[in-house]
Amino acid sequence: MTTATGAALRRIHTGNALSAFGNGFTVPFMFIYVAQVRNLGAAAAGTVLALFAVAALVVLPFTGRVIDRRGPLPVAVAGTVLASAGSLGIAFSEGTAAMYVSAAVFGAGLSVIQPALATMIVWSSTTATRSRAFATQFFLNNLGLGVGGLLGGLVVDTDRPSSFLLLFGIESAMYLVLGATVATVRLPDAPRVECPSHGGEDGTAARGGLRALLSDRAMVTLSALGFVMFFACYGQFESGLSAYAVEASRISPATLGVALAANTAVIVLAQFVVLRLVERRRRSQVIALVGLIWTVAWLAAGVSGLVADRHALAVAAIISTYALFGLGEAMLSPTVAPLVADLAPARMVGRYNSAFALVKQLALAIGPAVGGPMGATLHGPYIVMLVLCSLGVTVLALLLGRRLTAEQDNPLRASLVVAASVPVRPAEEARPAAAVAVRSAEPARTVRAG
Repeated sequence: MTTATGAALRRIHTGNALSAFGNGFTVPFMFIYVAQVRNLGAAAAGTVLALFAVAALVVLPFTGRVIDRRGPLPVAVAGTVLASAGSLGIAFSEGTAAMYVSAAVFGAGLSVIQPALATMIVWSSTTATRSRAFATQFFLNNLGLGVGGLLGGLVVDTDRPSSFLLLFGIESAMYLVLGATVATVRLPDAPRVECPSHGGEDGTAARGGLRALLSDRAMVTLSALGFVMFFACYGQFESGLSAYAVEASRISPATLGVALAANTAVIVLAQFVVLRLVERRRRSQVIALVGLIWTVAWLAAGVSGLVADRHALAVAAIISTYALFGLGEAMLSPTVAPLVADLAPARMVGRYNSAFALVKQLALAIGPAVGGPMGATLHGPYIVMLVLCSLGVTVLALLLGRRLTAEQDNPLRASLVVAASVPVRPAEEARPAAAVAVRSAEPARTVRAG
């Protein structure tokens, strides 16, 4: 990694961490704010949360094409402005219509930021360094959300609406900080995706657009795998699993907060230890292992419901469920996002990232709609469904592995094998060549961000 790309990644990560910190101030309290503080009711609060996903589904199909044509940086900056405006709008909205419009603007901004930042990370990294770059992003996101949520809990007071205005004001400001930070990033003048993909040459793939993406069997398999992953994990956190824990396991909301803290703690503490263990292994096998870990997690949740009368054991089982999910998330962060980038033809990175983000949003929209009612009432079928989904993650990951090249499935090991296979010339031959290389070397051209 060059000094320029290292500096770009540091700025991207810094801005991303600050925006996650701001987001942490409001995420745990959004439902309470809309339903109770603004007195709009539970139905309106649920609609606001759903609008975040709906806005993403509307915007994401167009986002990737804009990123590939205009570059990720202006798209990221535009997204931060939208998110900031939407956050302020939510803070000052007193009626249902204004709240819905603000939620849609906020959701659109968030959905634009995600693939734009992912593409910026791809452009600023290499195949060998990409896993660590995405793992760092995930680590800082969770750290920022955790710290922001903790501080927000100390500030918020349902009897003082002004306390919520402060929270949303901080969030809005942090998105502007993210926009200002990434606007100073100097990106390489071309995408840096070295891994050959299934999609064909850059020009052909770019012209083919959606057709080229859908013809990429590895990407289609990864998208199906991503849908099942997000449905079985993130799509259940704040809906089905919470309802199941309260209704079946008889866990108090305060204990659920402890379980969520355990999830974040595992991610923050284990991320870079896990990274060292997985970055030299086949990505498909790592994802398959995550499916097995999540299977154990859902079985632990099932046990918590069966032993609800033994409160301490039920609590331990639920906390274990959230902790195991955190371990799986830490394994996926340096695996899935870099794999999307390495599958993409160089001129379609934005479209591949946006397509995968769209799959994620679909899962996050469908997951709560299916899991919420089942987790609250159909306890046995709910656990069986999620166990089967987790096993499906393992099966799909192994199928994906058969469709990946060696470079895509394990780029770091492949690069080491290639390096080891290059013959070493005698020192007296190598020195003049090295000297010529040094004299003729030029720094990589960069484009001023903005």
